Amino acid sequence: MNRFGKDSQYFGWGVTAFCVLAGCILFYLLLGHLRDVAGVIGSVIEMLSAFIWGFVIAYVLLPLAKWLEERVFAPVNGRIRKRKPGVGGGPRVLAIAVSVAVALAAIMVIVRLIVPTVYTSVENIVLNYNAYVRTLVNLIERLFEDYPELSDQLESMTTNLSRDLLNWVSNEFLPQMGGFLTNLTTGVYLVFRGLLNFFIGFVVACYLMYNRERFSGGVKKVLYSLFGIHRTEQILSVVHFADQAFMGFLTGKVLDSLIIGAITYVACSALKMPYAAFVSVIIGVTNIIPVFGPFIGAVPCTLIILMVQPVKALVFVVLILIIQQVDGNIIGPKILGNRVGISGFWVMFSIVVCGSLFGVPGMIVGVPLFVVLSALGGKLVDMGLKKRGLSTQTAQYVNMDHMDPETGIPVARADGYRRPRTMPRKKKQKSTKSGEE
Repeated sequence: MNRFGKDSQYFGWGVTAFCVLAGCILFYLLLGHLRDVAGVIGSVIEMLSAFIWGFVIAYVLLPLAKWLEERVFAPVNGRIRKRKPGVGGGPRVLAIAVSVAVALAAIMVIVRLIVPTVYTSVENIVLNYNAYVRTLVNLIERLFEDYPELSDQLESMTTNLSRDLLNWVSNEFLPQMGGFLTNLTTGVYLVFRGLLNFFIGFVVACYLMYNRERFSGGVKKVLYSLFGIHRTEQILSVVHFADQAFMGFLTGKVLDSLIIGAITYVACSALKMPYAAFVSVIIGVTNIIPVFGPFIGAVPCTLIILMVQPVKALVFVVLILIIQQVDGNIIGPKILGNRVGISGFWVMFSIVVCGSLFGVPGMIVGVPLFVVLSALGGKLVDMGLKKRGLSTQTAQYVNMDHMDPETGIPVARADGYRRPRTMPRKKKQKSTKSGEE
C-alpha cells in the first residue's frame, strides 16, 4: 500500500499543511503591503464603478418597478389583449422606464430646488460672517454685563475662534482652492467621468431589472453546485433576510427623514427663521443617522441661527426637540415599525462601532448590518443549544438558577434563593456480577 498516494490520509495531511503554510505566508505579505493592496482594490472599484452604480440603482428601483409591472401595466395589458395578465415583455419595459423617469425627476427636483437655495444660504453666511460674529459678541456682552471678567473671557474666546477660522481660510483653504483651480482640467475630467459612470449605471440597472430572473437563476445554479441543497437554502434564507432588513430600514429611514425635513422647513418658514431651507436640508439629511443624527444636525443649525438672530436660536432648539419627540414617538414607529428588532443599547453600539470604522456611511448602515449579524448569531446559538438538547427560549434563562441535567430545562430560582453551584452526583449503577449483594 502506498502511504503517500492520493487516497492516503498522509497525502491529505500534507495538502492541508501546505495550504495552511501558504495562507500564512500570503497573509504576512498582505500585512506588509496593505497600501499597495488598497490601491489595487481602489483601482478595481474605480474600473467597475459603472457596474457598481448599476447594481445599487437596480436594487433601489426594483421594488417600484415590480409594483408598477404587477399592479399597473400587466393588468392593463391583459385587459387590452383580453387575456390573463402576465409579467415581462411590454409591461416590464414600461415599468422600468417609469421607474427610471421617476428617479431622474427626483434628482432634477433636488438639483433645481434645493441646491441653489443651499448655495445661496452658504454664500450669505460667508459674506456676512464678520457681522454675524459681531452680533454674537454683542449678545455675550449684554448677557454678561454684570460679570465683566466672564464677559471678557468669552469675548476673547469668540475673537480668537474667529481669528483662527480666518487664518485657516486664508492660509489653508484658499491655497487649496488655488491648487484646485490650477488642476481644473483634472477636476472637470473626474466630474465628467463620475457623471458618465452614473448614467451608464442607469443603463446597467435597466438591463439587470429586465433580466432579473435569469441573473437570479444563474446565481442559484452556481450556489447549488458549490454548496449543495441544505447549505444553499441557508445562504438564500440569509440573503433574503438581509435584503428585507436593509431595504426596509433604509427606505423607511429615508421616508422618515424626508417628512422631518419638510416639517422643519414649514415650521421654520412659519416662524421666519433665517436660512429655513438650508437648515431643513441639514436636519433632514442628518436624521437618516439613527440616535445621533438629530443632535449632529441641530448643533450647526443652532450656531448658524445664533449668529444671525440670537433670540430665535432658543426657539429653534425648542422646535427641534418637539419635532424629534413627534418623530420618535409617532412618525418613526409608524413608518419603521419593528424593523430594527434590537435594543437601544445595541443600536447605539452598532452606530458607534460602524461609524468609527466607516464614517458616516457606517453610521447609516450600521443598524441594519447589526440586525443581520445578530440574527445570524442567534441562529448559531440556537443550533448549538438544540444540538446539546437544551432549551432555546431566552425567557427561561432570565431568572435561571441552574440547568436540570436530565431534562435540559433551566430551573428558575425561587424567592431570591440561589442554589450552591455543585456538580450533580452521578447515580450508582447496581452491579450485575454474580456473588455481589
